[in-house]
Amino acid sequence: MEVLPCSRVAHIERKKKPYNNNIGFYTKRNALRVAEVWMDDYKWHVYIAWNLPLENPGIDIGDVSERKALRKSLKCKNFQWYLDHVYPEMRRYNNTIAYGELRNNKAKDVCLDQGPQENHTAILYPCHGWGPQVRLLLISSFFYLFPSPHMQNGAILNKGTGRCLEVENRGMAGIDLILRSCTGQRWTIKNFIK
Repeated sequence: MEVLPCSRVAHIERKKKPYNNNIGFYTKRNALRVAEVWMDDYKWHVYIAWNLPLENPGIDIGDVSERKALRKSLKCKNFQWYLDHVYPEMRRYNNTIAYGELRNNKAKDVCLDQGPQENHTAILYPCHGWGPQVRLLLISSFFYLFPSPHMQNGAILNKGTGRCLEVENRGMAGIDLILRSCTGQRWTIKNFIK
């Protein structure tokens, strides 16, 4: 069996739609339906991918009880079996405790972002909740952000330097992201798992 990185080739749609133009809504809804029926304890991976809260994601997925009953009647293996035997190389986020946008208490309209492609230096950017703004907080307190940052009591601390990642408001010049001695600024992450 060959596992392809993306089993969904495309959503085919008409040029003129007699219904909602927002195909993203239907794609999210379908992804959440698949997760609820097939992914068992791993369904939250889909919520992370779409940066949606686990509780009340704001998308009605409808009734999936028939799909779950079909899975049960066919005696399908669980998702853990699939990961162990079919796709063991799938990246797993088992030690993730939180995910989503990271906001600082001194600059709530901007989020920590990946920055330009050349060097991915962290920047502040208006919050949009996609791609490079979605962060993972792991049980070990590591972020997928840049080398060796940690989160302690809401501060992002570089243990190697003892300095914190903070923001500084420069008035008309904007808001800068800086590493400095910790002043008590706090960062919050949007969604918690455990």
